[in-house]
Amino acid sequence: MTRELEAGSVVLLTGAGMGMGELYAHRAAQTGAAGIALWDINREQVERVAADLTKRGVTARAYVVNIADREAVAQVAEQTLADFGHVDVLINNAGVVRGKRFWEHDSERDIEFTMQVNALAPMWITRAFLPSMMTRGHRARILNIASAAGTLANPGMSVYASSKWSMIGWSESLRLELEADDHPQITVTTFCPSYISTGMFAGARGPLLTPIMTPEKAVTAAWNGMMAGTPMVTRPWTVKLAMALRGVLPTRAWDVIARRVFHVYSSMDKFTGRPGSAS
Repeated sequence: MTRELEAGSVVLLTGAGMGMGELYAHRAAQTGAAGIALWDINREQVERVAADLTKRGVTARAYVVNIADREAVAQVAEQTLADFGHVDVLINNAGVVRGKRFWEHDSERDIEFTMQVNALAPMWITRAFLPSMMTRGHRARILNIASAAGTLANPGMSVYASSKWSMIGWSESLRLELEADDHPQITVTTFCPSYISTGMFAGARGPLLTPIMTPEKAVTAAWNGMMAGTPMVTRPWTVKLAMALRGVLPTRAWDVIARRVFHVYSSMDKFTGRPGSAS
């Protein structure tokens, strides 16, 4: 598997100001990115990451953008293309979580915002950069950070799970469309991890045999999968096991196993999260 990016590659990633986004930025720098576009809503954090990369001799630019705003996404995408000329690697990393019962969600602050950030923004952003990826004909990669929550229903995360189900369906469909329309130079990888210790899921408990992953391990798995062109990456192995069991068992039988054996349905019982957190 090629571990170095192609010469001249420009990487764009969202949620770049902290956590996994910052780790992806440094991984891009380590693997030879010629330029890194850093998108985040927090000016202080994203400018700090840009300054760190610049000290290492990497061309990095910070962009302050609320990706829940479609017009803002379009404007910053245009500026990014003007600054770098093209984007070869797009990492849709930014995300938010609201852990509560569905009826406790506020329609605007919780439901709309979660869907805008987790489901719609990756589509808007990819739509802005995909045409240039297609016309350039150079190697391009898209990495969409979804979640194991997008593969299984779970109490306490109905809206979050919905947003990630949406992302998985769109991401996989986009991959198939690119393959069908003869754009093999563009690969799409969907990453579906279980809980990661970024603070975003503070208080959540991993199901049976499912340890809370470190951000470093999660980023390594996602990055390597993207570089290999793997369609879907799941971590840890129990995510795929749960998907298989849910697929073959009757719903009520799976409910019993998920609740009493794997403790999936109680994994969010002590969730506290981080207000306004992003992965």
